[in-house]
Amino acid sequence: MSVYDLIDSPWLLMRPRGDKSPKETSLREALLCAHEFDSLVVDISTQTPALMRQVLLPIVLDALGRPRDRAEWARRFGAGRFTEEEQGKLATYLDEHRSRFDLFDEKAPFAQVAGLHTAKNETKGSALLVATAASGNNVPLFATRTDGDPLALSPAQAARWLLHTHCWDTAAIKSGAADDPQVKAGKTVGNPTGPLGALGVVLPIGRNLHETLLLNIPIGAQSAADRPQWRREPAGPAWEARAATGLLDLWTWQSRRIRLLPEETADGTRVSRVILCAGDRLQDLPEWEPHTAWTFQKAPKNPTGTVRRSRRHVPGKAAWRGLEALLTSERENGDGAFETSVLLGQLAALQAEGRLDYDYPLRVETIGIAYGTQSAVVEDVLFDSIPLPVAALRAEEDTYIALLDVAKQAEDLAKAVNNLSADLRRAAGADPIPWDRGQRPGEFVLHALDPLVRRFLAGVRATAGDPDKLEQGRRAWEKIARDRTWDVAEKVLDAATHSEFVGRAVEKNGREFTYRLATAEQSFRRQINTALPRCVQPVADLREDTAPAAASTAQIA
Repeated sequence: MSVYDLIDSPWLLMRPRGDKSPKETSLREALLCAHEFDSLVVDISTQTPALMRQVLLPIVLDALGRPRDRAEWARRFGAGRFTEEEQGKLATYLDEHRSRFDLFDEKAPFAQVAGLHTAKNETKGSALLVATAASGNNVPLFATRTDGDPLALSPAQAARWLLHTHCWDTAAIKSGAADDPQVKAGKTVGNPTGPLGALGVVLPIGRNLHETLLLNIPIGAQSAADRPQWRREPAGPAWEARAATGLLDLWTWQSRRIRLLPEETADGTRVSRVILCAGDRLQDLPEWEPHTAWTFQKAPKNPTGTVRRSRRHVPGKAAWRGLEALLTSERENGDGAFETSVLLGQLAALQAEGRLDYDYPLRVETIGIAYGTQSAVVEDVLFDSIPLPVAALRAEEDTYIALLDVAKQAEDLAKAVNNLSADLRRAAGADPIPWDRGQRPGEFVLHALDPLVRRFLAGVRATAGDPDKLEQGRRAWEKIARDRTWDVAEKVLDAATHSEFVGRAVEKNGREFTYRLATAEQSFRRQINTALPRCVQPVADLREDTAPAAASTAQIA
């Protein structure tokens, strides 16, 4: 008798279309009525790719098959929903595999190991599964909850965090499972993070869940040997290091051996204790991993070679500041080159063939985790969401050039303000603010420009490929960007004193340069004009000076 059936029990939080209130739904309802839901609602942003990869996507892929070509993908996407035939296949698939979707089954609990235990029968608090909850040595000294206080999770919460752990769990030492031959002194060492912990996840998002599912399914042949974890033999306590056999195996990778320990309380079934041990280790990140962009770096022992690595997200850096990596659809092998994700490259090809509308409102979510010491703790959860015009995925389009130019202009404006600050500090006899310490004024520029860049990304879709409208939008962007940059620069200039006005001479590389307020501002104006060619303003000429050469950071850096 099933205790908690994930197929028909409500455990997924969904947002119905046109309604802001989340609704708890079953797996069956979420899939069969995917067109009626805007998106998943999650406890933390990193749960979205976990739920998509561990459950939703593999069910759709295994039940309906992978689109063989772009024509088939466009037909399925254009239907706007799963057809009656597809709904029938999904329903039949869920019924056939119902026994493997029982969260607390005695023989094969979903994504767990039945009877898992350690040699000393130790258990841990359920906070071990929750990335946002401190546990073990990470609990603050004066926190309101100690590690000994139970964190009672409902079955729905426990299921979501269970899948999240398989994808994002921290690295380092794990409790050793009894009957695991690789355990030493009751522990397992050398554990990597969950598979997604090594990625900068890039997730295409559509107008509803049905579209989002199709946007995240690669086109191409599907291996007959590839199977999700629920179509394999139930996992035991032992683990192995191996390569993924295909997408279904990769998406449902069991990176940990886990057992939830339910108990009955006055509030119903709750999970307060768990057992978490080492799980399967992914030998190599497959080059067909669909949910990341790529960067090429010099090979460690081959000066002429390069290696292709997942491009990680940078804490505090907006997604649009990495547009080049998202838009570079053709593989380039040079050091420092980028390649977009498999899925975004696929959308570029679909748009080029007219199978995806120019003005389709595509969004891209970038998701990641920044780990701390030896990847054993979670330091930060990274998330951003930006509109991305599909035409910009094609390098031959004007939209592609415009978006890269706008992102570069924003960076150049921030750099100009940083140079202005550095010049004034040198004029006062101080050193510039180090790039890796303190807060430089350029960060305020990027903060002010952030909503403008996002508005530009969304507005590009409305141009419908009209070069005149695109040029008009770029002129408007440059005018407002100049104003916002000057708002920050004026505060830097207003802080100048008599010392900066008089200036100071600095010797560099055998030459003497003079830094002063006037030349700093003049250099700043030149940099602004260079960055924003559509709204150039005149730069007042300063009188020739017989003193040592006037200098600026931009000139001699």
